Amino acid sequence: MTKSQPFIVILSAPSGAGKTTIAQELVRQRKDVGFSVSATTRARREGERKGKAYHFIPRQRFEELREEGEFLESARYAGEWYGTLKREIKRVHDLGRHVLLDIEIQGARQVRAAYPWPQSVSIFVLPPSPAELLKRLRRRKSESKQSLITRLETATQELIDATSFDYIVINDKLQKAVARVGCIIDAEAQRTARNVDLQDQLEEMSSYLKTQLVILQNRLSKKVKALT
Repeated sequence: MTKSQPFIVILSAPSGAGKTTIAQELVRQRKDVGFSVSATTRARREGERKGKAYHFIPRQRFEELREEGEFLESARYAGEWYGTLKREIKRVHDLGRHVLLDIEIQGARQVRAAYPWPQSVSIFVLPPSPAELLKRLRRRKSESKQSLITRLETATQELIDATSFDYIVINDKLQKAVARVGCIIDAEAQRTARNVDLQDQLEEMSSYLKTQLVILQNRLSKKVKALT
């Protein structure tokens, strides 16, 4: 069996499309996937735990970390900063797992530039309809009217980038969407470019078959000589 190198799985979407819920389900269901916990300057929402949903970092400290080059990517979204700490990527990689990133579109561009395919796979998550996206955003108690307007304005721009991603998954039913992303991970893991020991196996197989071919040719030659 070939061994596949762990790679980065980028989940990105307009706010409210459900990428975070998909990410949580993937980590719960799969042992080969590890979640990279993003950092943010925004306030914690009800039920969020520090270090689980996000690393909640004061704005000044966030800016210091950016200047120190500690972020793989960072972007400002709806007035707050979000970013992926390089140490999070290393932490998950050291576990031998695929690194799952739940990040915004701006950050996804930066990661894809730093880790082009096959080092990363990008997946754009879409809601089943624009009406459903608006409905999901309105359900968030933390969204003010101004915040909602800002997120909708951003979403209209982000949708333009959807076709630049490697895959698009529609989040109509959660478990179906999770299964679709899981299928993408499984398919990508089998790509020839990722199988680190595949070349050795191919060479070993080729060498074995060549040896068997010589043996068969010699046997056939001996039979021919015996008949003559």
